[in-house]
Amino acid sequence: ILGISGKEAVVMEYDHMHAGVSGEAPAPTTPRLLDDVRARMRLKHYSLRTEQAYLYWIRRYIRANGLRHPRTLDGKVVETFLTRLATDDHVAPSTQNQALSAILFLYREVLALKLPWMEDVVRAKRAPRLPVVLSRAEAERLLEQLAGRDWLMAGLLYGSGLRLMECLRLRIKDVDFERNEITIRNGKGGKDRRTVLPSRLSPALRLQVDVVRALHAEELSRGFGEVALPHALARKYPGAGRSLGWQYLFPASRRGVDPRDGRTKRHHLDENVVQRLVRRAATLAAIDKPVTPHTLRHSFATHLLEAGADIRTIQELLGHKDVSTTQIYTHVLNRGPGGVLSPLDR
Repeated sequence: ILGISGKEAVVMEYDHMHAGVSGEAPAPTTPRLLDDVRARMRLKHYSLRTEQAYLYWIRRYIRANGLRHPRTLDGKVVETFLTRLATDDHVAPSTQNQALSAILFLYREVLALKLPWMEDVVRAKRAPRLPVVLSRAEAERLLEQLAGRDWLMAGLLYGSGLRLMECLRLRIKDVDFERNEITIRNGKGGKDRRTVLPSRLSPALRLQVDVVRALHAEELSRGFGEVALPHALARKYPGAGRSLGWQYLFPASRRGVDPRDGRTKRHHLDENVVQRLVRRAATLAAIDKPVTPHTLRHSFATHLLEAGADIRTIQELLGHKDVSTTQIYTHVLNRGPGGVLSPLDR
């Protein structure tokens, strides 16, 4: 059914059978539920990852309630579903809140319902957690276990404070070698920002650009070479998707089909590849902390604070909306801006 998965097909078939909840026979052109959810999210320019996550939780919510139509369910059913996620599946509060956001999106945006119980649903409270941070020596040991492209990506995470997906979504045009800066486009919250490009990474980045240039020339000679563009840029600039500047700095090893338009394109590297190589490097470096790619971003911010950088500057480099988010790194410093020293060390 239009290239959907088997799980979606079950729910879509259910929705087709139950489309006339009010007793009226559904018209042959009645949009099916998940198609309608997807269309609404794309109308509001939600990211593909958010779209996939919301579709997953909506499917799971419907299946958990015996394939009953969401219009027939009330707030108690939603609370029971969220409670089971916490008690039976032991999900984190952030995961529980994501499921709630997906359900509320279904009712408010797709079914156009504003029911009294929707305002009373309580979101799970997230307890504040301190980030895992590497020391300078540990960060250096980790980078020593990597080489080539892998070392370059990990170096950007630690040296520029990038999020994992921000690193993988970098385009060639986003790197300014003359100004030693990197532009992050459409980061978290849809915001753009600039961050520092470490001089130590410039030679490797230039080599990576040459690698992408050669790959792109080969792709064009075979009739491919197109890359996905954000929003409506593909219609506004028809040839931009085949230009070198828009190519991903870390392309995938093979071409794939764009789920939004069904065309064959070269996407960026899968995030699971980077997650695995960072974990493996941490093991080889004998680092016992739970290290992920995001740990390198935490280490970037902490080490800048330790070196005396202004917290507002770090906030801009990280792309935090509120400085209170950045202030969490002051709690993991060996010695804060005030030079706090333990009485025992004195």
